[in-house]
Amino acid sequence: MRQNPERRTALLDAAIEVLAREGSRGLTLRAVDAEAGVPTGTASNYFRNREQLLVQILHRTRERLVPDEATLTGPFDTAALLRDLVARMRRERSVHIAMLELRLEGTRRPELQAELAAFHGAELSENIRWHQDAGLPGDRHEIVLLYLAMLGLIVDDLTTPAVLEPYSVDGLIDAMVARLLPEQPVN
Repeated sequence: MRQNPERRTALLDAAIEVLAREGSRGLTLRAVDAEAGVPTGTASNYFRNREQLLVQILHRTRERLVPDEATLTGPFDTAALLRDLVARMRRERSVHIAMLELRLEGTRRPELQAELAAFHGAELSENIRWHQDAGLPGDRHEIVLLYLAMLGLIVDDLTTPAVLEPYSVDGLIDAMVARLLPEQPVN
């Protein structure tokens, strides 16, 4: 396998675009080469097969979706953090669509489903830990409920935005936070 990190990253970014645009069935090593503008066969020098490419895409999405340091420095406001998440999702729309495609593909490939479960489970645990360490309101259960509510909002915003048009997304986020993460009593 080739070890040029910049080329590998460019190929993974091209794969994300192909996956988001064409779906899982359209994701081939040849399609990645074409999207990246590299000679045919280049992707196969970096990824043994399509399965390895799918797993690498999963990890690349994480790299592209990490919030910047300014977002992760306090003081924190949960609703503001979630509005930032939606803004990042909209800026990186293809990354989120690719992640949805990976989830769907995981329903057909048990090995990918296992990788996705481990990946998303670790992400959720890290988000819960960060949320609690930051001193934001909510216990583990409430944070998971917020995660699930935001996932639904993001899926609708990506796939059927007309569903949300009658509503203010910021208003929905404010309501979610108020209802799912009530302020904890001060002792």
